[in-house]
Amino acid sequence: MKLKWLLCVTLLALGILTVQAHDTDEDNDADDVVDIEDDLDDGIDEVEESKSETSSPPPAPKVTYRPPVPTGEVYFAESFDKGTLDGWILSRAKKDDTDDEIAKYDGKWEVQDMKETKLPGDKGLVMVTRAKHHAISSKLSKPFVFDTKPLIIQYEVNFQNGIECGGAYVKLLSKTPELNLDQFHDKTPYTIMFGPDKCGEDYKLHFIFRHKNPKTGKYEEKHAKRPDADLKTYFTDKKTHLYTLVLNPDNSFEILVDQTVVNSGNLLNDMSPPVNPPREIEDPNDQKPEDWDERPKIPDPDAVKPDDWDEDAPAKIADENAVKPEGWLDDEPEYVADPDAEKPEDWDEDMDGEWEAPQIANPKCETAPGCGTWQRPMIDNPNYKGKWKPPMIDNVNYQGIWKPRKIPNPDFFEDLEPFKMTPFSAVGLELWSMTSDIFFDNFIICTERAVADDWASDGWGLKKAADGAAEPGVVGQMMAAAEERPWLWVVYILTVALPVFLVVLFCCSGKKQPSAAEYKKTDAPQPDIVDDEKEEEKDKGEKEEEEEEEDANEEKLGSDADLGSASQEEEEEEEDRKPASEEEETVNRSPRNRKPRKD
Repeated sequence: MKLKWLLCVTLLALGILTVQAHDTDEDNDADDVVDIEDDLDDGIDEVEESKSETSSPPPAPKVTYRPPVPTGEVYFAESFDKGTLDGWILSRAKKDDTDDEIAKYDGKWEVQDMKETKLPGDKGLVMVTRAKHHAISSKLSKPFVFDTKPLIIQYEVNFQNGIECGGAYVKLLSKTPELNLDQFHDKTPYTIMFGPDKCGEDYKLHFIFRHKNPKTGKYEEKHAKRPDADLKTYFTDKKTHLYTLVLNPDNSFEILVDQTVVNSGNLLNDMSPPVNPPREIEDPNDQKPEDWDERPKIPDPDAVKPDDWDEDAPAKIADENAVKPEGWLDDEPEYVADPDAEKPEDWDEDMDGEWEAPQIANPKCETAPGCGTWQRPMIDNPNYKGKWKPPMIDNVNYQGIWKPRKIPNPDFFEDLEPFKMTPFSAVGLELWSMTSDIFFDNFIICTERAVADDWASDGWGLKKAADGAAEPGVVGQMMAAAEERPWLWVVYILTVALPVFLVVLFCCSGKKQPSAAEYKKTDAPQPDIVDDEKEEEKDKGEKEEEEEEEDANEEKLGSDADLGSASQEEEEEEEDRKPASEEEETVNRSPRNRKPRKD
């Protein structure tokens, strides 16, 4: 057992010494490298290169990109893989109520590969510039009319440089006679606005639709509730994320990021402000009556101030039992002029007045209980009652808190199908951002979930697969780390070999002990206890000799005693010899183990 523990401690010490030795070597790298380089030759360099090539991890499986193709009917599908902006219209509008220098929509758009793309040939729309107004739009193959089929809009966004303040949302532009994509700006009517937006630490995922009041004909924006999910990662990890909005004819909606639902609800119940106004409203012309009593409690009008109630008694009085402490310095002030202070050289008495030294605590008061005129301390006045007030009682005339009466809402309407929104005929991006190179890709607008899923699988799914293939696994990361820090090989070996060694050492090194039941009950000794029996026989032989010597001594002593005592001792000796003889007989049962008894 000691040897086992010694081996374990030796292995652990070896690992620690190896790591420490590496740390020491790193501290002296500057000197060691010069000496080593002088000793190396071209042959060693070739061996190093061949070893590096042999130990490099195998190349990651290659993911081949193919432009996605819609598998069903779509209203709009754009993958930008042609490398051009064909079908897209750049806005030349100016933003209202803004300085001319920044009012123009002059931000640049280009079709490019993603910066760190793992899919050569996969292009997207990139908002190249920062701190500018950007607007670009494209017509649908046909206007989308909200009837009996769902609306699904889906696209990809990658904040390649992160995002400080800006949006990446899309607008579905309402079908109107005035729609002019060449003049697309922030006031252009839209039906739905959907997508991510961030400024400061406020991370949003917009879903806004413009609802038309059937009575007034005016439009009002309705905002979906904020999702409970944490959205920060989608803005900061610099990965491509898939944003999906599913709007159903039963007024339910789902918002998904990377095909995971992050928000859901109903247009009738989960929008702010609500789609339908209340049936009743407070009458704006109703006024509270002058005699309306809202006081639940009032002073008791029948209460009378007691005769012994002294309102003039002070709250605090001087303690008459207080005694001035001994050693109080009545003639010493608490503060005195600083004797070490000097008037500044630039002090002008005409301008600054007469100079006076600053006041400091009187040093004589530090050892005394106090200085100055002693005054009795103030204590609470036991006779103080304060100003008398009558007690409060329930107001018998209490009428409750007044509220204006309810009247029918003249603007009330009930739209039970807010899903039937204004048709839209174009999709557009109208954005301002303080970060450049926002990447957009794979827009699709359709009515079938399967079509959108297939489109996502052929586009975003390939990006995800390529990113996963390019990232090394755990073993690859460990190999790469060991190439940079060779001493990690020792750690890896100890981490793997030490547990295996301990398991073998403690579990597999012991011999199997045969059971005693496997042997016949004979005089033949068991093989695994031969040595033990020899030792036992030797000990028993020595014990017998000692007992015989004691018997001889006792006989000698017995001859000098009286006959009565001798007889008694002989009886005791015979009793003592009896068990000993039985023991000897048992031990010497085997003929080879019997020894001649000495007389």
